[in-house]
Amino acid sequence: MTDEALLSAAQVSKAWPFEEARKLIKRFPGGKPDGSAMLFETGYGPSGLPHIGTFQEVLRTTLVRRAYEVLSGGAPTRLVAFSDDMDGLRKVPDNIENKAVLQANLHKSLTRIPDPFGCHESFAHHNNAMLRQFLDQFGFDYEFVSSSDMYNSGQFDDALRNVLRNYQAIMDIMLPTLRAERAATYSPVLPVSEKTGHVLQVPIEVIDAEAGIIRFDDQGETVEQSILGGRSKLQWKVDWGMRWTALGVDYEMCGKDLTDSVRESGKIARALGGQQPEGLIYELFLDENGEKISKSKGNGLTIEQWLTYGSEESLGFYLFREPKSAKSLHVGVIPRAVDEYWQFREKLPAQPVEQQLGNPVWHLLRANGYQGGDGDKLPVTYGLLLNLVGVLGAGATRDQVWSYLGNYVENADPAAHPELDKLVTTALAYSRDFIAPTLIRRKPEAGEALALAALDEELAATSDDATAEELQNIVYDIGKDPHYGFESLRDWFKALYETLLGSSAGPRMGSFIALYGIANTRQLIAEALA
Repeated sequence: MTDEALLSAAQVSKAWPFEEARKLIKRFPGGKPDGSAMLFETGYGPSGLPHIGTFQEVLRTTLVRRAYEVLSGGAPTRLVAFSDDMDGLRKVPDNIENKAVLQANLHKSLTRIPDPFGCHESFAHHNNAMLRQFLDQFGFDYEFVSSSDMYNSGQFDDALRNVLRNYQAIMDIMLPTLRAERAATYSPVLPVSEKTGHVLQVPIEVIDAEAGIIRFDDQGETVEQSILGGRSKLQWKVDWGMRWTALGVDYEMCGKDLTDSVRESGKIARALGGQQPEGLIYELFLDENGEKISKSKGNGLTIEQWLTYGSEESLGFYLFREPKSAKSLHVGVIPRAVDEYWQFREKLPAQPVEQQLGNPVWHLLRANGYQGGDGDKLPVTYGLLLNLVGVLGAGATRDQVWSYLGNYVENADPAAHPELDKLVTTALAYSRDFIAPTLIRRKPEAGEALALAALDEELAATSDDATAEELQNIVYDIGKDPHYGFESLRDWFKALYETLLGSSAGPRMGSFIALYGIANTRQLIAEALA
């Protein structure tokens, strides 16, 4: 693929990363006026551990970044992962064991609270380290920026003075959005108490904008104090708008729940002399009951759970598609995501360039520097692998699964098929936790028993090296025979799944028989007929 062909296809591609990137091309047709890199940002609140939402935001932003690099002909870009670690801790997270340390330090900045895990300088430093380890695990190219470092070092001081200069304009933006009770005490600036170290939610009076001096009440005492050098923190929406302006952020996406915040922070950025970045507002995830996922409810799916039962690539694939549509996020979506990822990956090399740019796998592989297509193919679908493991039972082992794969896969050696080997491990876990407990093989009805006996007879006369297609034709012919009374092939396959596999749905039977082996399949039939 030539650079010219790639650029030409990218300019008209309907893939959402290119549609997002074109917003930046439209805003900066010849690149940024000062020649600086296009700045992409993601935000993270370190009052808790990084989670699947953190992953999806960095991944999706990276996809837009790479799309922009194509459209711009390789213009420089940066991705900043910004940690809001200057925030005051408002409540103790549910998933922390040593809660007493946090409870004793409520309302202090997260970087000024001891680490309850006892291994880092502060609670925020611990969670920031987790974030960086988390992002590094997936190979993301990013720069880490700490809010506390920016405030404490004075790098935000000029921006804070600018907030005080435009104090009334910011109040005029925010007050109409607040309830009367909240508006009565609202302040864009949250001073840090020199008495308690708490980040205070109190009204303030601007005394000297250029010097950064404000007046406020601290436990009944009127205090005049500078807001510079880490002695204050801005309210959330004001902080976001200030940061966009101070750092020169060009692109940042967020969830639908922050729609109002984006609008108001954009107004604040303009009041400060900056502009609101381009961005995508994505839909939130739903659980298997269609309810919004909540960390406090615990009805979500963690990234560790996904990687226990599926692959990193399948997670990226699932997150890529239709970001503006709400999607269910539960373990039941994982097997299909794994198989669809590999279906798209297998198609990639043979596709013309315009179709490659619409293929999610092209974007996912390119996120980490991939430039071409290698035609990778998974020799066994994940669905078929799960069916095999399900039949082998809860005690199945990796070696046992590979011994059966030898019936179906050329050179069935884990070293020769590392991607498949990873999926063998996840399939064993998925089957153990979600499939094995639900499998119930029912007794075949009269017509079904006759059909199973006929299948057994045909298999007995079939060579062990018969192909999956030849075996599938045998199954088809029996199902189409009116003698056995099936109204459709669907009824025949359903009977096979329920009597042999213990499930209401299943694989292509010719492929399963080839994988499981003719003799073993005949044993299943014998057990069903017994």
